[in-house]
Amino acid sequence: MESRGAPHPHEPHGEGFTSRLNWLRAGVLGANDGIVSTAGLVVGVAAATTSSSTILTAGLAGLTAGAISMAVGEYVSVSTQRDSERALLAKERKELSDEPDYELAELADIYRAKGLSPETAHKVAEELTAHDAFLAHAEAELGLDPRALTNPWQAAGSSAVAFTLGALLPLFAIILPPTTARIPVTFAAVLVALAITGSVSARLGGSNRVRAVLRVVIGGALAMAVTYGIGQLAGVAGV
Repeated sequence: MESRGAPHPHEPHGEGFTSRLNWLRAGVLGANDGIVSTAGLVVGVAAATTSSSTILTAGLAGLTAGAISMAVGEYVSVSTQRDSERALLAKERKELSDEPDYELAELADIYRAKGLSPETAHKVAEELTAHDAFLAHAEAELGLDPRALTNPWQAAGSSAVAFTLGALLPLFAIILPPTTARIPVTFAAVLVALAITGSVSARLGGSNRVRAVLRVVIGGALAMAVTYGIGQLAGVAGV
């Protein structure tokens, strides 16, 4: 017989689940960026020239620049966030050392505000403080788990890999088919891929799947249409 307090098998609440979900969502969005930006680039170049080497060079350059840009941007962003979190945690640790009684009362107030009676809130605060005061205050006051701060190097690597994987699809789609089929094949492959990433991101975020798919598909199609038009104009002008 299942115990009353056991978690439901379809409701994962283990430590780190939310963090893993956020990483997965970020990976899907990074891949989506790689698909759209590289597709726009290679379609524009292919509209201006039929040279496979030129298209491949442009695509590889766009992939490399995009992956590095994503990695650097993510590293800087996460590093800044991590520095802020560390500063808050250091401040909280000092307050616990300097004013333990005040911090205990503050923790009890937090649980009382959540609906516990004053007696129960104080008891909970005392027990949590006795177990691990720093962890209890970090989670209750700051919403942080000091054992699981985001790693900027991991974030940078994940972003670069996700972008690269996404960018490879339009690159292969534009290079492998015959010259006359390059652009139609790329359009079709990219829109299908975007529909998949849009559906997955909506699933992970719990949002409306149809709206999410339409947003990314229409956005991707518009990006390719615009760069195709620019490429056509550049090719006609002989640039």
